[in-house]
Amino acid sequence: MILMKNIIREGHQTLETVAKPVRLPLSAADKKLLTDLLQFVKNSQDNEMVETYGLRPAVGIAAPQVNVSKRMFAVHVNDFDGTLYSYALVNPEITKKSQSLIYLPGGEGCLSVDRETSGLTPRYHSVTIEALHYDVEKDELVPITLDLTGYVGIVFQHEYDHLNGILYTTKLFDEIPNAIPAFTFMEEADDGE
Repeated sequence: MILMKNIIREGHQTLETVAKPVRLPLSAADKKLLTDLLQFVKNSQDNEMVETYGLRPAVGIAAPQVNVSKRMFAVHVNDFDGTLYSYALVNPEITKKSQSLIYLPGGEGCLSVDRETSGLTPRYHSVTIEALHYDVEKDELVPITLDLTGYVGIVFQHEYDHLNGILYTTKLFDEIPNAIPAFTFMEEADDGE
């Protein structure tokens, strides 16, 4: 089980290194790590587990954050419409991105950053990610294409950055001209209903 003590912090070399592609077929160690990454995120959203193990709540975690420089990450996050995105991804690639930019009002956070930060991180309003999804229950890799927008898109882009040795703290701005808050899109969707 991954605990906070297993997560490396800002300044560690692995967090600043481009992660290596995962070799296929998946090794037993890679399967275990993918399972553990996804379970950590789920545990971090369970109040009892947070209390018992001192976990910080999270919606995603990347392998480099546990000092494994491989291109894989896990997310477990609900979109505003209640859609659950729960994936353990291997060798993801962003294959499309929008021109328009968004940001998370109040800024982003990260398990590997223990300090308060101020500023906004620019993200693409929409991205398409192609990857292999490790289905923990079936123990199989499934090719997947995800079209992501808004808040969920921000979560995936944040984790994807970890695979490229980028922390959100390296791209903080006081303002981002022409970008809109991620929640604006949700409000517009609500107005149309």
